[in-house]
Amino acid sequence: MTDVLRRGRASLAFGFFAQGVAFALLVTRIPAIQDRYGVSDALLPVFLAAVPVLAGVGSVLSERLVRRVRPSRLLRWSQPVVLLALLGVGTGDRVALLAVALAVFGLAVGALDASMNMLGVSLQRAYGRSIMLGFHAAYSLGGILGASLAWAGAHWDLALWVSYLPVVVVLVPAALVGSRWYVDGGGGGSAEEAETGGGAGGAEAGVGGGIGFRVLLPLCLVMTFAYIGDSTVSNWSAKYLQDVLGSSEQLATVPYNVYMVTTLVGRAVGDFGVRRFGAVAVVRGGAVVAAVGFAVVAGAPGAWTGMLGFTLLGLGLCVLVPQTFAAAGRLAERDGRPGASDAAVARLNVFNYVGFLIGSPLVGALGGAWSYRGAMLVPMVLVLVTVVYARSFGDRPDRYGGGHERPRTADVGRGSNGL
Repeated sequence: MTDVLRRGRASLAFGFFAQGVAFALLVTRIPAIQDRYGVSDALLPVFLAAVPVLAGVGSVLSERLVRRVRPSRLLRWSQPVVLLALLGVGTGDRVALLAVALAVFGLAVGALDASMNMLGVSLQRAYGRSIMLGFHAAYSLGGILGASLAWAGAHWDLALWVSYLPVVVVLVPAALVGSRWYVDGGGGGSAEEAETGGGAGGAEAGVGGGIGFRVLLPLCLVMTFAYIGDSTVSNWSAKYLQDVLGSSEQLATVPYNVYMVTTLVGRAVGDFGVRRFGAVAVVRGGAVVAAVGFAVVAGAPGAWTGMLGFTLLGLGLCVLVPQTFAAAGRLAERDGRPGASDAAVARLNVFNYVGFLIGSPLVGALGGAWSYRGAMLVPMVLVLVTVVYARSFGDRPDRYGGGHERPRTADVGRGSNGL
């Protein structure tokens, strides 16, 4: 590995980490944001839904933008915008200002998520082995830190801007400095080279069409189902433990923290599993473990059994999203057109927000009309469908470390990019 690739990997991991911190600081302080601006319970869901909707718009726009500029440049400038928009949420004093700050946050997050995963996919291609789960592990670590900072702010009754300002002051300069070492394309050039048109592929690296939606459809469904499961845990775990399983209010806060920790652990070791067994086996295993987790939650006789179920959910769901992005990159690579990988990642990223929008209302509606135990069986079934679509995650084991398949003749001599 060259120093360029090592620095690119480290700087991108920091970008994932910073985004995890920012997003956790926003979503975990929603009650405080509601109180600060006097947002009614009826209006709050509109604000909450607007963020993922606008993030989806930002992801779609990023597909068009990367035809003209490199993903590294898009990531370099979208990350500070996200952090400054977060600070705007904490410093405003009118609902209109909150709406503007959340709108900017949502649009920038869509571009940020898409461009981060574009660079992650291209770096994995340059490395020739699975490293994508490691980036998402950095995101999970950032989420744990952000949630911990939010807890501290709530515990000491700090104003939102007091909680947000130190984080923004530290992360904005650090992200801008780190962005100097982002690597575009197949790992041949840094972000600084991209600014002047240097590096692999020159100015044409971001130009090109994408693969057809029909080819991406199985991956889009897996992405949606994974985020339905994730949003079920993030939005309903505390209520489920307290109202259905009879836990205390304090114990009800534990499942999501456990879920975050097991997500981090699973992603930290997941790349080794992909290299050893291949992406298909890891995705199938993750889907089965997640489905068992939902089944345990649905049938739990008490709070501690329910917590075991949420622990299994973290270990199972954590591998699905990173491997879905990686699979989209491999499909685009086989397509062989410049820019196809970036376009595929941007399109796939939209279904992140689709799943997030569907998951929480779906479980809430089923829980109210039927039962919350029964509602947990729906994401269980959807996650199990991933087992059927796991073949879409097929990789070439000689390049990603899984199995013992011989390289195809057509692949010999192609180099690390496989092109």
